[in-house]
Amino acid sequence: MAEHDETSAPTDPAHDVVARVLARAGTAVQEDAADGHELDGEQLDREERSALRRVGGLSTELEDVTEVEYRQLRLERVVLIGVWSGPDSELAEVSLAELAALAETAGSVVLDAVLQRRASPDPATYFGSGKAAELAELVAELGADTVVADSELSPSQRRALEDVVKVKVIDRTALILDIFAQHAKSREGKAQVELAQLEYLLPRLRGWGESMSRQAGGRVAGGAGIGSRGPGETKIELDRRRIRTRMARLRRQIAQMAPSRETKRASRHRAHIPSVAIAGYTNAGKSSLLNRLTGAGVLVENALFATLDPTVRRAETPDGRVYTLADTVGFVRSLPHQLVEAFRSTLEEVAEADLVLHVVDAAHPDPEGQVKAVRDVLADIEGVEEIPEVIVLNKADLADPGTIAGLRTRYPGAVAVSARTGAGIEELRERIAELLPRPSVRVEVLVPYSRGDLVSRAHNSGEVIAEEHTGTGTRLTALVDEALAAELVAAHSA
Repeated sequence: MAEHDETSAPTDPAHDVVARVLARAGTAVQEDAADGHELDGEQLDREERSALRRVGGLSTELEDVTEVEYRQLRLERVVLIGVWSGPDSELAEVSLAELAALAETAGSVVLDAVLQRRASPDPATYFGSGKAAELAELVAELGADTVVADSELSPSQRRALEDVVKVKVIDRTALILDIFAQHAKSREGKAQVELAQLEYLLPRLRGWGESMSRQAGGRVAGGAGIGSRGPGETKIELDRRRIRTRMARLRRQIAQMAPSRETKRASRHRAHIPSVAIAGYTNAGKSSLLNRLTGAGVLVENALFATLDPTVRRAETPDGRVYTLADTVGFVRSLPHQLVEAFRSTLEEVAEADLVLHVVDAAHPDPEGQVKAVRDVLADIEGVEEIPEVIVLNKADLADPGTIAGLRTRYPGAVAVSARTGAGIEELRERIAELLPRPSVRVEVLVPYSRGDLVSRAHNSGEVIAEEHTGTGTRLTALVDEALAAELVAAHSA
């Protein structure tokens, strides 16, 4: 691979960084994806995602297509590029490794990576003309189909770099949007992803030759010749108008879906059931933690953005109080603002929670960077800053004990757990019970046996201090919310 630093030093630090990136399989110490846990359930969604299988004996061209050749035919071949400034290459290394994991999640194979050290990206071609030419030679040599930049490219940068390397050029934002499009399953999730993609596409429309500047009149556009020609709209203007129309329709659809979720949330509030939201970096183990705490059996996969649609499940504190646990979409560095806006309705689950479990991958090379990235996104959601937060250091079985100790010092009150082995889960349950709001009204009543539903509610949403079964009913001493206290007193007086 060609030298990628501006200097001609004997040892190329950019080359060393790229070598370390390509030697790493993903963003953290990887677990065996096939080594599931009984709490994860049957994981049928994961089987569905990997259900594409080669069927032998149907080829009409070659008789000995090997599996390696098949993969090369089916997977997009990409080269990663990035710009690194400053003396420390650690952040550039982590970011490129994450980009490699994103590319693999999107269904491609990473052939090589090129990192250039410069003060800032070139405003014209991102890399600068000389390095862009070297990149074109590397792409041609490797037979790559796509170049992926580790930052968001402006429309002009993408066009100029594409003209130089002669293959498709995309940026980090487009890659994340593609993964979201592959993983969205619910109607609302698909609408949110499409809206984000259209917002990203709108300023990046580009025509080849004169096709996008041609006016919609005359024989060329399928008109009837004389008498039908006029100024009209150019094709690019027509496409932009259609995109804006589609975006407006998607926004209306997403707004129409909101009442259903709000109704479910309101019913939980009326029953005074506390709620806990799981938030965190992508692939930090949020779904595994949900399965461990509730036995939900939701999709668990060693891939970025495996979960897009929120999942709400019932759980209990060690003292028997019922609460709901919501799994939400993961975050990532430089999360496209289009996605934050599109998924704002989904992220309302976090804003409406009584407690946030902020899950961190303790085995990641930069866990503190993960915490900052998640908090930056959550800061854009109104009301989240007032909700209590518990830092959950997941994958403690894979992380270095010194790293765990440092993180617990950095974030007082953090709980180290392993969703896979179960270590630390009981401590986390106790912390959740401690921080969830407790009912404040004390009642001492005799509840008739005909109103056993009130006693059940007191157990589910309140804190029963004493209970005695008598000849006329259940003598109950409990802490409950105001609404239930009024019903219990009314039943006692009846």
